[in-house]
Amino acid sequence: MLLEVKNLTKRFGGLTAVSNVSLAVKPGEVHGIIGPNGSGKSTLFNLISGVYKPEPGASIVFDGDDITDWEPHEIARHGVARTFQLLRIFSGMSVLENLLIGHHGLIRYNTASAVIGSRRVWAEERRVREEMMELLAFIGLADYADMPAGELSGGQRRLLALGRAMAMRPKLLMLDEPAAGLSPVNVEIVLDTVLALKNRFGLTVIIIEHILKVVMETCETVTVLEHGEKIAEGSPAAIKEDHRVIEAYLGKEMEDSEVRALLRSA
Repeated sequence: MLLEVKNLTKRFGGLTAVSNVSLAVKPGEVHGIIGPNGSGKSTLFNLISGVYKPEPGASIVFDGDDITDWEPHEIARHGVARTFQLLRIFSGMSVLENLLIGHHGLIRYNTASAVIGSRRVWAEERRVREEMMELLAFIGLADYADMPAGELSGGQRRLLALGRAMAMRPKLLMLDEPAAGLSPVNVEIVLDTVLALKNRFGLTVIIIEHILKVVMETCETVTVLEHGEKIAEGSPAAIKEDHRVIEAYLGKEMEDSEVRALLRSA
């Protein structure tokens, strides 16, 4: 497994946001995490990426290393990149500069090497710019490289967030609601780009998404959370038929047959 999470719990005062969650993600897999609002999905992402630290007794193993107590920048350097539901782009900087900032998180220079090896540093900078331009071309933003990122459309900003995460050269890409606020056309564009990146770079992808259709059509395995607990896991076909998932999303007001019909249409 590329990622193995065991017995993950996170409490905020008297509130347990994530309770004893375990999951495993295979290399090359697209793994979906779904659940009603407040079910702990984003908290789980924050635990895996090091933003939050879990309660004692948990373990997070990525690519053979126990990263449970690592800092976010260490986890990022090790190959875990993520996007956020609320986009974090530098609006006043160009599209290309946004990618370069993402990539520079990987580069370690000191003053001596920058002075003594200035030619080498400049050559590396040129190479990186070329690499980032190739990435922009791959995600369809090359024509906007010099445009301020704040002038991009909503769909283009989502693509830029993907590109900046990819600039970190990750093995695992974690996407927090990549389709949020997008039109159906832009949803298709973003998802097609995600799958193209996965195939081109051999990525493993974890997606949090409220739009069930996105998860059911994109993911190979789906994990369902409710009130911070994992209540189901399996293929999209199995999840659509799971009684616990039906209750978590729509309660008991509707007949199971009606709910299953809605899930199948997703």
